[in-house]
Amino acid sequence: MAATNSNSENVQKPSFETFQLFSSTASGFGIFDDPAQQAPSIPPPPCVEVLPSEVHSSVKHSVESVNLDGITLLKGRVNTQQVFGLSNSDLVPGKYEGGLKLWEGSLDLIKALRCDIKSGLISFGGKRVLELGCGHGLPGIFALFVGAAAVHFQDFNAEVLRCLTIPNLNSNLSNKSHPLSSNFTNCDKIDVRFYAGDWNEVDKLLPYVATHVEDNQNAGYDFILMAETVYSINSLQNLYNLIKKCLRHPDGTLYFAAKKYYFGVGGGTRRFLSVVEKDGVMASSLVAEITDGSSNVREVWRLKPKIWRKEKANPCGFKEAKYSIDDSSIAKAP
Repeated sequence: MAATNSNSENVQKPSFETFQLFSSTASGFGIFDDPAQQAPSIPPPPCVEVLPSEVHSSVKHSVESVNLDGITLLKGRVNTQQVFGLSNSDLVPGKYEGGLKLWEGSLDLIKALRCDIKSGLISFGGKRVLELGCGHGLPGIFALFVGAAAVHFQDFNAEVLRCLTIPNLNSNLSNKSHPLSSNFTNCDKIDVRFYAGDWNEVDKLLPYVATHVEDNQNAGYDFILMAETVYSINSLQNLYNLIKKCLRHPDGTLYFAAKKYYFGVGGGTRRFLSVVEKDGVMASSLVAEITDGSSNVREVWRLKPKIWRKEKANPCGFKEAKYSIDDSSIAKAP
């Protein structure tokens, strides 16, 4: 994984950090690669809906801009120590899954979505969107600006939603300086919600899952978006099961951006796709491959239910980085 450090500090930091899976007090080396050596499992936090009014006012939240080829979105910065009592680069399985950092895959995902929109392959107008593992929520915020009727944000930690996602959404909604703001005129009519919890349980809260909708033909999300969510080999099956429960049939679409491989933690796009292919009900297509030489190979994929798949030529597919990202503050992980 690669991330922007979301902590505000006085000292100047290098342009990238070494990825650290465990806290400094943990022992173990790449335990996800060897199930027999895994640390004792930690019960996940409870699944809850987080209300916009539950923002933690005591946590300092600052913003800085991210330039995406002419579109400027805002990303928040909060202190990981203040929120979770952890140092900047810590990621503790079962407690904190990195939601306070801006993973560079989220920017790749927005670029790919823009390309497919411009090419007429997709439209978010009037659609339902679910962003899994949202963190800053930039892909979901982008979906709001391009016409989505409903955007639901999910993250493992309720604290991430209260301290970062909701304030970051509010900052972007109040920012009138970028071109997309003119498209966003009916805020009160858009269904925006926030859900925290583990992927194995959170579907019980999501309102558009088939079990919660009387008319199954009207169930599900038109788009599911996720960035850098496939890093842990242990969570891939639960993630895929959640996607199948939440994706709308017959024509829902999943977009996900991630590293091809996450060294030391066992996951990656190819590991996740092997889970998808084994199930045999969804078709996948590569949207973009980014080989910029500064980090592990990154990819963006599109998945649709196989039986309803209607492929068009993909003008956005490429082998080299065809777009630039102002990522000077984004950390590159191995």
